Amino acid sequence: MSTYVLVAEDDRKQAELIRRYLAHDGHEVSVVHDGRTALGEATRRPPDLLVLDWMLPGLDGLEVCRRLRGAGELPILMLTARSTEDDLLRGLDLGADDYMTKPFRPRELVARIRTLLRRSRPSAGPAAVSPAAPASPAVLTVGRLTVNAAQHQVFVHDRPVNCTPGEFRILSAMAASPDRVFTRSQLLDCLTDHGRPVSERTVDVHILNLRKKIETSPRRPQHLLTVHGIGYKLASGDHGA
Repeated sequence: MSTYVLVAEDDRKQAELIRRYLAHDGHEVSVVHDGRTALGEATRRPPDLLVLDWMLPGLDGLEVCRRLRGAGELPILMLTARSTEDDLLRGLDLGADDYMTKPFRPRELVARIRTLLRRSRPSAGPAAVSPAAPASPAVLTVGRLTVNAAQHQVFVHDRPVNCTPGEFRILSAMAASPDRVFTRSQLLDCLTDHGRPVSERTVDVHILNLRKKIETSPRRPQHLLTVHGIGYKLASGDHGA
């Protein structure tokens, strides 16, 4: 069964290239070139996935992402010429599931889209348990942090914390094994079932964003710690960064 992908890209040559690659991969594709049309089309006929350019005329990609995320869990892959940490954090914080910086390789884009689509579909068989995300209780408590997997909620000292789907998956895996050191590759498995291509940089951006949400001082984290040369861990007590 083919999937429906909506591409919102104002560069018409770039949009046509994306359309051709996705059509060749078996997807039904619609293309729009401005933010208001993208929002209207996604509302009129919700796609299985949205490829969303950041710099759209009318409404920019961030505003389109914000409005659509408030209405549901549509998988969104954002395209951007911006690559600063703050820019990437803004996109992921508004609900983008993944991002690619321009210029990009069309084949990698197709691979990323396959991954996001697979993640968004219910599994027909028993769920595979990733080494990075072992089976765990419905409610996990690590120090002042509580992760409720069943209700998709995170609390810090009873204060609710809004997490994107990617942030929640990473935090849930780490909370299930406090003090365990996770490599970026293992945390990437939380985002990309079975390690299909998504940049390890995405993990770093999610960690940085989580620190802003759960740490008292994000620049001097006491919980989400960097283990230099290896990856990250969620400390069960307070430690220096």
